[in-house]
Amino acid sequence: MLEAIIILLIIAAIASLLGFRGVAGAAGGIAKILIFIVLIGILLLLFFGILVVA
Repeated sequence: MLEAIIILLIIAAIASLLGFRGVAGAAGGIAKILIFIVLIGILLLLFFGILVVA
């Protein structure tokens, strides 16, 4: 998942440098969504991991 985020961010950066606003916006938006999903997953794992230990 993290590889996909990094690839999308690189695509967004290159597209914005070349002037492709639509592609850059789409790649950046998808990367934002994936980052949000990863952060929620990490928080859930931490939360339920603490509940299991306690």
